Order: sequence, then C-alpha cells, then structure tokens
Amino acid sequence: MGILDTLAQADALGRAVALLLLAMSVASWVVIVWKSWLLHRAARDVRLSTAAFWQASDLDDADKRLATFDARQLLLPLLRAARSLGGAPAHTLAAAGDHSQQLTRVLRDALHRVLARLQYGQVLLATVGSTAPFVGLLGTVWGIYHALTSIGLDGGFRIEQVSGPVGEALIMTAAGLAVAIPAVLAYNVLGRKVAEIEAELEGFARDLRELLCHTGTVPAPAA
Repeated sequence: MGILDTLAQADALGRAVALLLLAMSVASWVVIVWKSWLLHRAARDVRLSTAAFWQASDLDDADKRLATFDARQLLLPLLRAARSLGGAPAHTLAAAGDHSQQLTRVLRDALHRVLARLQYGQVLLATVGSTAPFVGLLGTVWGIYHALTSIGLDGGFRIEQVSGPVGEALIMTAAGLAVAIPAVLAYNVLGRKVAEIEAELEGFARDLRELLCHTGTVPAPAA
C-alpha cells in the first residue's frame, strides 16, 4: 500500500493534518530558496557598495555610486537618512540635540528598517521548525486512536484492521520531521548570514556617523 493510498483512507482530520504539513513545507521551501538568493546578492552588494562609497569624492558622488551598486537598497537608505538630517523643521524635537545625536537617531532608524527586510521570513522558518513535529504527532496519535478503535469495535484482532491507521500514523511522524528539519537548518544557516550582513551594515553606519561628525557639517539633502 502506497503513501497516497494510505492517506486516501484517512478521515477528515488526518487529511487536514497532511494538507497542513504540505502547506508548511511549501511555504518554508519558498522562503528558503528566496532568502538564500536574496542574502547571497545582499552580501555581494554590501561589499561592492562599501568599496564604492569610500572611493567617492564627496557625498553627491557617493549617493550616485550607491544608487548604481546597491541594488538591494541596504546602504543607500543609511546615506540618504543622514543627508536628510538638515530637513527637519525648526523648533521640533527632531531638530533638537546636537549634530551627533541627530545622526545617531536617523541612522539607527534607517538601519532598523533595512534589517527588518533582511529578517523577513525568519519567523516563518522558526515557526515551521518548532511546530511541524507536533502537527505530525497529532496525526500520529489520531492514526493510533483509529487503530485501537477498530480493534475495540470488532472485538478481535486482524492485521488488516490496524495496518491502515498505523501506516497513517507512521507517515505523519515522518512527514512532521521531514518538514521541520529543513526549516530548522535553514533558520540557523540563514540567520548566521543575516548576522554577518548586519555586522557589516552596523560598521558602515558607525563609520558614516564618525565621518559626518568629524566634518562638523550637516550634509545637504540628496536631490
């Protein structure tokens, strides 16, 4: 008896568990493939954009260079946030404080927005990795319950009575693990890659702040 035949004999709850596991698997693999591609490109863009920035002659030139090399929009939002510093209305809290404090605030806010995009999908992988085994366990318990119920109603024991429900239970156990393991591995691997890019972005933000604070001038907003 094949897997499809076994699942075809399951009741509504058994099929619902199987469909839920399938949906979790598809969703996690979509995120895994998409984020692997995104982070690979992002790591390359950060390296190229950082080098291009420090080779620029001034902030206007740096803005143009980042617009060319920073396709994922990771460093450019930091630079443009710093360059918009002088645009805050006078006599507001946004314009209060000294130059370094304002730079710290706008760079921090821009960095958080960039990191939120890099972190997107991690919650789904963590959720699938932590819950898929328990969803499979629900299907396992339900399959065993069916087997015991079948024996109790008939008053005897035949292998045909329990082979279907027990097969369903074993399939659910294996399916839960098969869905959870790739999600957990991807969460750890991709999370490490995000942390590496995050460290580079934080370093760039810190260097940019030191550069602008050292000049003691408010950069003109980008056109």
